[in-house]
Amino acid sequence: MNMQGKDHARDFKMQEANGLTNGFNSLDVVSPSPSLSQEEYRHSSLSDARKDVGTLKVLESKGTWLHAGYHLTTAIAAPSLLSLPYAFSFLGWAPGLLAITICGLVSSYAYCLLSQVLDDCASKGHRFYRFRELSQFVIGQKWTRFFVMPVQFGVCFVTVIGAILAGGSAVKLIYKGANANGSIPLAEFVAMFGAVMILLSQLPSFHSLRYINLVSVILCLIYSLAATVGSVLAGYNKHIPPKDYSVVGNPTDKLFGVFTSLSVMAGVYGVAIIPEIQATIAPPIGGKMVKAIALCYTVVVATFYSVSIAGYWAFGNDAQGNLFDNLVPSYGPQLNPTWLVAISGFSIVAQLLAIGLVYLQPAFDVFESLTADANCGRYTLRNMVPRLVLRSTYVSLATFLAAMLPFFGDIVSLVGAFGYTPLDFVLPMLFYQLVFKPSRRTYVFWLNWVIIVTFTTVGIVGCIATVRHIAIDANNYKLFANV
Repeated sequence: MNMQGKDHARDFKMQEANGLTNGFNSLDVVSPSPSLSQEEYRHSSLSDARKDVGTLKVLESKGTWLHAGYHLTTAIAAPSLLSLPYAFSFLGWAPGLLAITICGLVSSYAYCLLSQVLDDCASKGHRFYRFRELSQFVIGQKWTRFFVMPVQFGVCFVTVIGAILAGGSAVKLIYKGANANGSIPLAEFVAMFGAVMILLSQLPSFHSLRYINLVSVILCLIYSLAATVGSVLAGYNKHIPPKDYSVVGNPTDKLFGVFTSLSVMAGVYGVAIIPEIQATIAPPIGGKMVKAIALCYTVVVATFYSVSIAGYWAFGNDAQGNLFDNLVPSYGPQLNPTWLVAISGFSIVAQLLAIGLVYLQPAFDVFESLTADANCGRYTLRNMVPRLVLRSTYVSLATFLAAMLPFFGDIVSLVGAFGYTPLDFVLPMLFYQLVFKPSRRTYVFWLNWVIIVTFTTVGIVGCIATVRHIAIDANNYKLFANV
């Protein structure tokens, strides 16, 4: 890099230290050459930190570890945890508890390793703000372009669609509770939820979601407590059928059931955007993300285990993909007081808005990088019009797909197995091995490779099991169905 380029890089660092995000001169982002080795890249002029418009305006590094903890907890401790009793139904008590514990330990370990890799890179002068940047540095441009990027953006988009569909379904549940004979179809509730998402999506940056995500954490605790209490009440209700905790089916069904369960758990623990969340932390970043992970998993342990145990105890093998389908049955006696269901429904709806916003940020980062003018303020007409058009169009597309595909839960499971498993249970360990190169004599070396091989297998077989499940249910699918 010439002297002028070094001056620009130094100016950027001074602006970041002063908290300035506007009024700076535009720079082209220089990507690291794929031909450079890691060591060459570390000592290359290309490793100088250079922030593009998306980084400065969407992934702005202003937050604390607490804020990152709110973002991470919102991404993980979501209404998908209500599917954990269903995952237990494929395994039984002891294997179910073992599986949820192993998935929790492995995911938290993986996120700590990934954060350590990011911290190490930052300490050597090049801080990575996106998963694809780190991936390109570690495993190269081809793997990043043709695998990591499509999988990450696919997972995020599918998660947004799932959040909108789940939000519309939750609003309909509230509506049916107030008006049992109501005839408004699901697609209209999805459209209502999507309209609110479009409005909230205009919040300019990831950092601007910090207080929304704090509320999201509180809402998760509320509906998890409600689901736990509701399950206990239902479990003692004399009108529900006897509980059966045995794993049913022929050997093939049981085998596929195990991998389906593991895929569900991997999806529940998955996040896929750890680097983007860590990017919101103000420098210096060393060790801060580990605190955020600890905060997140405190909430995870409190909610995941209580809902899993209470839900599976109450309904056994009859546990549904969404626990509230058991707690609020379509027919038969009412198992829970109306007020408890209402509190749960409103909490879930509100948190789903926050979840959708979190998983929209990687796409918004790309939009801002492509269209925003670094020389114009965030709220100038020049930057607001492209932001409004692109974000609204993106969320509208997700809303349309959510309304059209009410059976999207099966597709989410497939993408979870194909996406969350490699991004969260394989690549963090692989990145650590390639960056730190631990000795074969250390337990970390072998532990990481065992996890890589095991969860690669789980992901592949989980995809097969989910495709098999979709094929079995295909005759029940109908576009724009009012389920």
